[in-house]
Amino acid sequence: MAMIQSVKGTRDFYPEDLAFRRWLYERIRDVSETFGYEEYDGPFLERLDLYAARSGEELVRKQSFVFPDRGGEMIALRPELTPSLARMVAMRSKSLLLPLRWWSFGPFWRYERPQRGRSREFFQWNIDLLGVDSPEADAEIAAVGAMLLRAVGLGPDRVRLLVNDRRLAERQLGVIGVAPGMQTAVFHLIDGRDRMRESEWARQAGELGLSTQTVERLENTLQDREAWRGSEELTAFFKAAEALGVAESLVYDPRIVRGLDYYTGIVFEARDVAGELRAILGGGRYDNLVAEVGGDPVSATGFAMGDMVIGLLMEKTGAKPEIRSKPTQVLVPTFDNESMREALKLSTELRAAGLRAEWYPSATRLSAQLKYADRLGIPLAAIIGPDEIASSSVTVKDLRSGEQKTIPRSQAGVHLQKLLSA
Repeated sequence: MAMIQSVKGTRDFYPEDLAFRRWLYERIRDVSETFGYEEYDGPFLERLDLYAARSGEELVRKQSFVFPDRGGEMIALRPELTPSLARMVAMRSKSLLLPLRWWSFGPFWRYERPQRGRSREFFQWNIDLLGVDSPEADAEIAAVGAMLLRAVGLGPDRVRLLVNDRRLAERQLGVIGVAPGMQTAVFHLIDGRDRMRESEWARQAGELGLSTQTVERLENTLQDREAWRGSEELTAFFKAAEALGVAESLVYDPRIVRGLDYYTGIVFEARDVAGELRAILGGGRYDNLVAEVGGDPVSATGFAMGDMVIGLLMEKTGAKPEIRSKPTQVLVPTFDNESMREALKLSTELRAAGLRAEWYPSATRLSAQLKYADRLGIPLAAIIGPDEIASSSVTVKDLRSGEQKTIPRSQAGVHLQKLLSA
């Protein structure tokens, strides 16, 4: 019988993989809460209408997992969280106290071609600041991203946040002759620029109706790294970033426009300095989305970061930590079949004392059981054989140093705790 494979584009999280995901979640939570953000979440299923005409045609028609429910309504597995956030805020827009600082970390699905750093099922950090319409709010959101990257060992020498402003980009497109009705399509073209060959870029530009002269002007615009100085919003943004202590992590890049249609102002992406990977995180200002899903107008800015690209970069740069997935602190070996019940009772006593204790379920050689503990990084063993049972004692072995000591059974929990804290 052929082995059943996992669904294409999904991932199996073995204990060591889940340990890294949990470690990353803890870093995300720490940084988010340091800035005063509250954790929330939305449903995994949403009506397709929530994304239609808001996230962009490519995401809705080509990348979403969509199906009819039993009532015939079209449902989507959430491909992103921002529309859900906007819907949740709209539903309570009369009662929520602004500004809102919210963050979330959970699973998402996009029907894309699986490749390095991208799968069809992924975990994503979302963080948003709602109710503040200022470049300083955008700078705070960018600073949260920069601080998380630093917290995981990806400082500005390894990762930079590339920043632009949609309003500046719209003015630039107008100057080179791109009509307002064409600008969204051109933004999508620019957003895909680094994933295209020169010939493909030229072909798609021609299909949009851009003249050769306009394409040349566009190319020149995308090379102008000083244009931000004429933008009041970006000038204020970079001054705020300096006050927030993250100026060295941020740099203006006119090629950053973001592909989703709801962005209205400052946008940014985090990229590795070597330029070898996809965007690590990305986001920006989206002031119209809450009103578009039926709520009162609320200004908003935020970003999302998937768990895959950052993991790849941490591994590549040596920043990924070695994380012990086994939680056990103390192994209670089974000395022989006659003492098995006492080993079970001892493991229960140790757990009652606040220790994470694991009982070895068979009476194999003691050396084999201790080797099992050592390979899994379990630091201590509490051995109870016939002699220990007779004297109401326990032999504690520190597998890190090799030292062992026989102590009264009543003192085992306290003694083991001291060894762990030493």
